[in-house]
Amino acid sequence: MRVITLNVNGIRSAERKGFARWLARAEPWDIVCLQEIKATHDDIPRSLAAPRKASAAFFPAEKKGYAGVGLYAKAPHRVANGFGIPEFDAEGRYLEAHFDALTVISLYLPSGSSGPHRQASKFRFLEAFLPHLAAMRRARREIILCGDWNIAHQPIDLKNWRSNQKNSGFLPEERAWLTRVFDDLGFVDVFRRIDPRPEQYTWWSNRGQAWANNVGWRIDYQIATPGIAAKAHAAQIYTNRRFSDHAPLIIDYDYELR
Repeated sequence: MRVITLNVNGIRSAERKGFARWLARAEPWDIVCLQEIKATHDDIPRSLAAPRKASAAFFPAEKKGYAGVGLYAKAPHRVANGFGIPEFDAEGRYLEAHFDALTVISLYLPSGSSGPHRQASKFRFLEAFLPHLAAMRRARREIILCGDWNIAHQPIDLKNWRSNQKNSGFLPEERAWLTRVFDDLGFVDVFRRIDPRPEQYTWWSNRGQAWANNVGWRIDYQIATPGIAAKAHAAQIYTNRRFSDHAPLIIDYDYELR
């Protein structure tokens, strides 16, 4: 089973940069999770509305041109929008697909980088989302949460960690929250389980020469329950072409999707 996740930073923009053609060549894949689609259902480019052999689901934000998530999958049993918190469901941040014994979620956490009001929103999201994660663990299903979590967990996960300790995305409170997801709830950072190397990033600022100098952050994850995480055997961050300010995170699992 191949699972791909990408914050497209606008699905129409990504399509213009060749994302649909790349996705066709990246087959065989089983699940693709998208974040920050910035489009209504009617605005999705035709080439990305329903990729070959896959069902497509989108959960746009109520505000046009903002946030929103999507998910392509081979024959999901059921798809559901939102996790029951009106403030964040209105922003299109959570979409889940159910299979026999597995749930896969496309997730887009708020960014707090645009000001204190957005950081406050991010903290409200973290407070509301942790009980949801705990409830999912109690359900005893295998789960993969794919997406842009907007948090770099450890110093290895961003280039300039010392100078970013007071910046959104690497605040002590955010990092401690993600530690609880791993240590208290038992979820697994699948990429880091496979690849312990430094300088493996999924997002680069458009400012300066961040991309050219690999001054990045690893804020896109596949975070999973231990059973399915143990079946992951290969991971890569695709950087040969750019479709967004983020890069696709691709993980292969020794698992047959049913």
